[in-house]
Amino acid sequence: METSLSRLPLLARGKVRDIYEVDHQHLLIVATDRLSAFDVILPAPIPGKGVVLTQVAKFWFEHLKRVTRNHLSEMTLDDLPLSADERLMLAERSMLVKRLKPLPIEAIVRGYLAGSAWKDYQQTGAVCDVLLPPDLPLASELPEAIFTPSTKADIGAHDVNINFAQMERKLGKRLAEKVREVSLHLYAQAVIHAKDNGIIIADTKFEFGLDEQDNLVLIDEILTPDSSRFWPMAQYQIGINPPSFDKQFVRDYLETLDWDKTAPAPELPQDIIEKTAEKYREVAKLIIQ
Repeated sequence: METSLSRLPLLARGKVRDIYEVDHQHLLIVATDRLSAFDVILPAPIPGKGVVLTQVAKFWFEHLKRVTRNHLSEMTLDDLPLSADERLMLAERSMLVKRLKPLPIEAIVRGYLAGSAWKDYQQTGAVCDVLLPPDLPLASELPEAIFTPSTKADIGAHDVNINFAQMERKLGKRLAEKVREVSLHLYAQAVIHAKDNGIIIADTKFEFGLDEQDNLVLIDEILTPDSSRFWPMAQYQIGINPPSFDKQFVRDYLETLDWDKTAPAPELPQDIIEKTAEKYREVAKLIIQ
């Protein structure tokens, strides 16, 4: 579940990724098979998950590069002081990226009413202070995609939804508006490709950083099964939670347990692990074709 490289210093272990320092301008990001749910790392890995996350993210970075800059570097693993075994381990599950200043928010875009947004809507008729039409059913497509940012929590803590005014206070008005504009544009473009391949992107999150010239740059992961809610179009029905291609499958299982959503997380049954791995592979195959 954790990686170790002999000649590169480890900077951080996130919920899923291990981050190594290459030099002052570059990082190596390694996607492990760790799985988090409700902001807690689960004890069992999902085999092959890190490879899926990396390959899907790389596809989207390339597909959406006309929309905004991204953090991918032109460096390759051959440029690093790695052993043959390390290079083999990293080949499909790592990205070499530019070192940037990350923004302290998660840029969430929602096109459908699901998950925490559905719960908020039932209680208030709005999502993150974005007022929606009355009487929308579960899983319904929104009249237009909405932007609902959240804070970025440390490992073990929960992200907190914020409204746009709070985001403006964190980032400044101009940068906040730019993040919202780019996020909605990225989502709109991704939806076209996904629908052409039988997938509904119900919601997703983006993360951004700034380079030395204060240009906005897309970072971290993008439109993966970890950062998005993917539904198969063929099984989509308004009024019910559609089956998903992402870790919502695990969340749904955990919701049936008597667990308070704090560490330590419960063990997953083997069949849940295997079905989750299969869902990750399936959505990757649909997206990357």
